[in-house]
This record gives sequence, C-alpha cells and structure tokens, in this order.
Amino acid sequence: MDFHRLRHFLPSFPLIALPLSLSLLTGCSQNFKDVNDTMGLAFFGEEDASQSATDIHQLPYASLYARVEDGPQAFMVLALAEQDLRFGSSPSANNNPDEIKTNSPVKLKWLSSDKGMLVTQAGRLVKTLNLPQGNLTSVESPFADPLALGLHHPETPTVWQFTLDWQPGYHYGYQALSQFAPQGKQVILVNEQPVDVLYFVETVSVDKLNLSYKNEYWLSPSNGQVIKTRQKPAPSLPYIELTILKPFA
Repeated sequence: MDFHRLRHFLPSFPLIALPLSLSLLTGCSQNFKDVNDTMGLAFFGEEDASQSATDIHQLPYASLYARVEDGPQAFMVLALAEQDLRFGSSPSANNNPDEIKTNSPVKLKWLSSDKGMLVTQAGRLVKTLNLPQGNLTSVESPFADPLALGLHHPETPTVWQFTLDWQPGYHYGYQALSQFAPQGKQVILVNEQPVDVLYFVETVSVDKLNLSYKNEYWLSPSNGQVIKTRQKPAPSLPYIELTILKPFA
C-alpha cells in the first residue's frame, strides 16, 4: 500500500487502518488483482464529509459517499471485492459454472472507521454490518437482478423476486417482489460535475407484512451502472443513500 501518496490527506481526514487479512482474497478472480491496493482505508466523521474532485481522483481507491437517513455524510473507501456465485446472475436456465462466474456481479465491501460495513452488488445493498439501527443480513434470489443485467437495455426484465433476512428480530426468508419503473433522464452532481443519468424507481412489496416501499436509482446511460441510489435495505431499516465517487474497475 502506498502510504506516501496519502500523506497529504492526513491533515484533513482521520486515517484508520482496518486490519483485513490477505487470506480474505483467496479464491478471488485474477480480474481483481488490484484489490490489495484498496485494503484498510476508510474516512468517517461526525459531520458531513466532503472531498474535492481532485482529491478523489488522486486517491487510488474506489470510493463513495454514504448517508443513513438524515445522519452525517460519510466518505467510504472500498476494502474488498470478491465474486459471489450464489447471487442470481443470469436469466439462462442452462448456466454452467463458468457462465455463472462470468456473469455474477462483484460483491463490494465498503468500510467505515467505526467498523460499519456496507456490501453492494450491482449497486444494490445486499448486506450491512454494525449499523446501530439494525442490519440487512442476506438478499437471495435464483433470478438475475435487473440492476446486474442493466436497466438501460430495453429488453431487461423489470420484475424481480428475492428473499430478505434482517435484524433485529427474527426476520428470515421474507419473500419480496420488486418492480422497476423508468422515470426518464435527469442531471445530478457527482464530484462537483453534472452527470447525465437515467432515473428509475423500484417498488418493493413484502406481502407477508402487507407493506411496500420505494428505492431510487440513478444509472449511467452508457453502461447501466448505479451512480447514485437511495435504498431501504429491509422493511424496518432506515434508508441509506450512496453516491459513487470513483467506481471499482
């Protein structure tokens, strides 16, 4: 890890070294050979974090802003990326292991200095750890997430079924139905620059609880990647807003 490149950040941000073992990377694809360089860094403060576009560009790590409900905005850095073969990855019924590995979205683990963790796949929150209000423990589906397939493609399905587990309480195996609806084009600010996006609203219904809620996604028109999102990880958990500043490549 090149700490010399980070030295000019130290007066402005508290640097926390998060002790992740290299053994966690065992089994990761060679596509993620640069993951070693992302380990162990997160910046988190009690007040809104705000970094300049220049600083974000110079820091050699994928990064995002995260906000839980109306709490402070945190600047978080990617700590680990790994392939997950369990997540719904392809609409084909005749997948072989190689196809699943190729199409399965990468699981990205973002860490804060207070040891909170957000885990995303294709821009969707699929797990959280150490959040005071409660945590999403699992999102499972045998079907491909439309976010992973690319909602910018007109042929991508807009309905998705999955199950949710969350805490506190004994909330396991709740069936949920997702419906995406396009809302047209918008322009948002990311890294102090205007960005053209496609805006989608996802309505999630949980019949067992007789409730529904809405998630929002702002996507790249060119590749369908999530640039910004506001999601409710599970019915009784608070909304979390994410803005991708420097995507994982």
